[in-house]
Amino acid sequence: MPDPVLPPKAKVAVFISGSGTNMGALLYASRSDAAPYEIVLVLSNDSQAGGLALAQAEGIATFALPHKGMTRADHDAAMEAEVLKAGADTIALAGYMRILSDEFVQRWEGRMLNIHPSLLPKYKGLDTHARALDAGDSHGGVSVHLVTAELDAGEVLGQTKVAIVPGDTPQTLAARVLLAEHQLYPRILAQYVARHNDPDYLLGEVRRRALALPEAEERASHGSPGWRSGGKSGKYFAYFSDRHHGEDTIALLVKTSGRDEQANLIESDPDTFYSPAYYGASGWVGVILNRGTPDWEQVDHWLHRSWRTIAPKRLTRLHDTADAF
Repeated sequence: MPDPVLPPKAKVAVFISGSGTNMGALLYASRSDAAPYEIVLVLSNDSQAGGLALAQAEGIATFALPHKGMTRADHDAAMEAEVLKAGADTIALAGYMRILSDEFVQRWEGRMLNIHPSLLPKYKGLDTHARALDAGDSHGGVSVHLVTAELDAGEVLGQTKVAIVPGDTPQTLAARVLLAEHQLYPRILAQYVARHNDPDYLLGEVRRRALALPEAEERASHGSPGWRSGGKSGKYFAYFSDRHHGEDTIALLVKTSGRDEQANLIESDPDTFYSPAYYGASGWVGVILNRGTPDWEQVDHWLHRSWRTIAPKRLTRLHDTADAF
């Protein structure tokens, strides 16, 4: 049998300001054949940052731009330009000691991670180990979280506790927490970038969106999760297909206006649309979810459109009125 086709690896840019030990942990973990990401660029706001030399020695492209004399927005824009030039789709902050502008953070919302040496939401900001010791905590630790405009306040994706022992100082605790950082960050980054190929994650996203539609309910059909509207006699407007009928895709199945539209969609964008087994003959189309980052706006569009084709008039009338405005 031929080897299975692996999904493309996420391309990650890493921002550092110092020695880059977490960057090194991410880099060496990425060298595994099974790693779902690769480091394509290491950037720093300090041209003397030790991590740059490590990245260069390992054949990774680097970029350094001191921020002194530059506005925050201009510095962020210059760094971002290099990230885009490298083709990165994800940013990992690894000891980057500079606050990013709100505009930059918003542009990378959901695609930028950070590692913080505390058990968030405890001890945002600096001096985390001293604050944990002063509070008499039994554990310090480390968190990996999504970056938002509020400092260290994004969704926590993973944590590791590190026991505080008698006689600990901020320095001794920091040394053990650093070991935990090097274990946690590669694992969480790998899980996060691979979520777009995880059927449980994709199903959860589709389910949340489908059930947000008026009077939508979930009911399995032919072994697949499906959603319909209009009560017991309601019709299905969407299904979730996890490689069913021998297909190699994870997809959302929705109704089109008929075979002509289905064929036009597939011809115009075969990387996104296909004719699903069993349903395709009725004009349904598959919207592929596991080839890169899903276009969730497109998913919402098709769910809403498909729902409107089968929902009772008393429900669609409200939407028709809203659309008129």
